[in-house]
Amino acid sequence: MQSLSQSPTDNAFVQNPYPFYDRARAAGPLFHWQDYDLICATSATTVGAILRDRRFGREVPEEKRAPTPDHLKPFYAVEAHSMLELEPPRHTRLRSLVLRAFTSRRIAALAPEIEALTHDLIDAFPAGEFDLLPHFAQKLPVIIIARLLGVPEARAGDLLAWSNAMVGMYQARRDRAMEDAAVAATEAFVDFLRNYVEERRAKPADDLITHLIAAEMEGEKLSTDELITTCILLLNAGHEATVHTIGNGVKALIENGFGADSLTPDAIDATVEEILRFDPPLHLFTRHAYEDIEIGGHTFRRGDEVGCLLAAANRDPRQWDRPDRFNPSRPVKPNLSFGVGLHFCVGAPLARLELKTALPILFDRLPGLRLTAPPRYANLYHFHGLLQLTMRA
Repeated sequence: MQSLSQSPTDNAFVQNPYPFYDRARAAGPLFHWQDYDLICATSATTVGAILRDRRFGREVPEEKRAPTPDHLKPFYAVEAHSMLELEPPRHTRLRSLVLRAFTSRRIAALAPEIEALTHDLIDAFPAGEFDLLPHFAQKLPVIIIARLLGVPEARAGDLLAWSNAMVGMYQARRDRAMEDAAVAATEAFVDFLRNYVEERRAKPADDLITHLIAAEMEGEKLSTDELITTCILLLNAGHEATVHTIGNGVKALIENGFGADSLTPDAIDATVEEILRFDPPLHLFTRHAYEDIEIGGHTFRRGDEVGCLLAAANRDPRQWDRPDRFNPSRPVKPNLSFGVGLHFCVGAPLARLELKTALPILFDRLPGLRLTAPPRYANLYHFHGLLQLTMRA
């Protein structure tokens, strides 16, 4: 197995990590990433196998768990109830209860609201040059999540700020200031949601918080702490991914000469999947081995951590023809941007609906949309999203 060095905060990597992924993939299905001291999988086959294999999981085996620093305990007290970080049986119970409230029917019913909001945001674009991220990509998903949960849309700015601070805990550039900001955001978010949960217990409404309160399976219900953490997860995971995907997708479409013709009803599904494959919002997701297991020619011991490079797997030439080319007419087949297996992203249907609804309207309303400055990616790794997307209609 080869050992490679690449700082995840180096600007050249931030702006274009794909050459490093190509170099790592050429070394074999696994390589040692020196900067993380982590064995990582790069091929579509190996990444998919690890994500599907129940002998790997998100929870750290008990004997490998390090004590939580005192200043981070409020953050990890919330994470302790997140189905993203849990394995069966707790994960099974939580996910089943959440899916009883977060149904495909309820998600599909949001389409008219997404459509109307898209038009409203476009109507409010400033004249001349503007940055699409704060005016569109950030606002659309956070407002939709606020409406879905049943919390005041006027607080969308707070939700966005809390989400941004909390996901800083997963970024390679994390430092003590970011940790303190994440803890403060966690405490503010919990207090905010606790008030709404208690209000909805007393006065039910037709919103997701009410339906999460009512969700029941074999006499089991979500506790208040589980419900709050689930709401935070739905916002943070779903919102962050959709913001980045809208920005990355608009960039890919315009830079490669595609527009409304690639967003028609008969083409939109393939275009959205190509956007997700080509430049996904999450690049690295980790798992822990629960027993000794050989995969990709390497034996992982119980407790070993492995990194799954989703973005590298999505450009595996053994899976995709000319994978570095953005091709919306590419035949649709599964990619790994939302994961696969037990932890497949619960918010994926909503993210896809937002993209399939908003992008056609954006390009239909603004057929002359063009970039007026080179797009730049933000220093967010493990995430991958733009710092700015300056445009003119």
